[in-house]
Amino acid sequence: MDILRFIAAGSVDDGKSTLIGRLLYDSKSVLMDQIAAVTKPAVKSQSVSVEEEINFAFLTDGLRAEREQGITIDVAYKYFSTSKRKFIIADTPGHFEYTRNMVTGASNSDLAIILIDATKGMNEQTKRHSIISSILHISHLVICINKMDLVDYSEKVFKNIVNDCKRFASRLNIKNIRFIPISALLGDNVVEKSFRIQWYSGRSLLEHLEEVYVEPVHCLDSRFPVQWIINSHNGGPDNYKGYAGKIISGIFKKGNKIIISNSRGINGNSFKYSAIKTIEMFGREVEEAFAPMSVVMHLCDDLSIHRGDLIVKKSGKESLPVVNNKFDAVVCWMDTKHLREGNEYMLQHNSRILECRIENLIHKIDVNTLDELKNPNQIGLNDICRARIKTAAPLTYDPYQKNKANGNFILVDKESNTTAGAGMIC
Repeated sequence: MDILRFIAAGSVDDGKSTLIGRLLYDSKSVLMDQIAAVTKPAVKSQSVSVEEEINFAFLTDGLRAEREQGITIDVAYKYFSTSKRKFIIADTPGHFEYTRNMVTGASNSDLAIILIDATKGMNEQTKRHSIISSILHISHLVICINKMDLVDYSEKVFKNIVNDCKRFASRLNIKNIRFIPISALLGDNVVEKSFRIQWYSGRSLLEHLEEVYVEPVHCLDSRFPVQWIINSHNGGPDNYKGYAGKIISGIFKKGNKIIISNSRGINGNSFKYSAIKTIEMFGREVEEAFAPMSVVMHLCDDLSIHRGDLIVKKSGKESLPVVNNKFDAVVCWMDTKHLREGNEYMLQHNSRILECRIENLIHKIDVNTLDELKNPNQIGLNDICRARIKTAAPLTYDPYQKNKANGNFILVDKESNTTAGAGMIC
């Protein structure tokens, strides 16, 4: 059974947490004690409905500060499954100051759900989340027009918002968009089709999530960043030497010919060739392994390999990654300290960390108009820009659009050692 990772985003009070809570409740994916914990203290009577009795948002808003303030602050992950598919949900904040957390949740998502309040229509934060979904190359976007019960389930209101969204999305790199009218509070078109929205002939949200096709990561070019070297000096048996890490894309099999890229890259003078002798998983040998499995690889040759080196399958069907110390990237800025040309940071790409410098700020994206503001002086919190970055040594990467797992990175402030930005290599 495959897994669909998706994110729920949108503006403040659009009903993201309520939608996820309703999805979990109606799909019978919450336990009785969880339901009891979020039941409102109301007088029990036959006139009290489920919607009045249960606060669905509390099923995902787990932090005390979130419940006290009635907002989502951090990314909340929930897991559930149906007979057709397993799901990992990231419920992300809607407030502007927590946009950086939305980027975190979206970076590993296959699909994005963006909620729009039917009584308000699109706003700046809705546009910002749509742009981020486009930049992160999320393949599928579902626009849920929520709170349809507050507009008397009006088809006209729904169509007007859909037309606004289509005009804006026409300038974004999003191929598959689906529009669904819902009421997260009352459950209309969340799990079951709504009898109150007869004019809508499409599938419910859950039906769409169960059927949408997402290409699995093991279908991509094979990439294995080395995280740890295990040898006899670490307490293992004599002559034991293995390379531990997580396969981030593709499939590796026993006997595969491979190339190992180090700091000078697979196109330099120091690239290395070998073949996979054995693959070990949980102490047992396996014939093959694929993303996102964590394994130990044993090679046929005793080579000098270090943490951060990339093992790539050598095959005519697979393309090789790019090796360079200078590249363009789209950066979502997450720090209160401004990003400026010449600033230096630590760049983490998979298991490799090295110094880098911002060579040039090419443009900043206006989230309302999508215009590219050329040569900005600085980039502030939650801004999105394109920048040219130079690293202290060559990096082995794939363009993000081709391979997300090997095309993303984070920038770390050298003084505070905190995340300053997230980037996608162009």
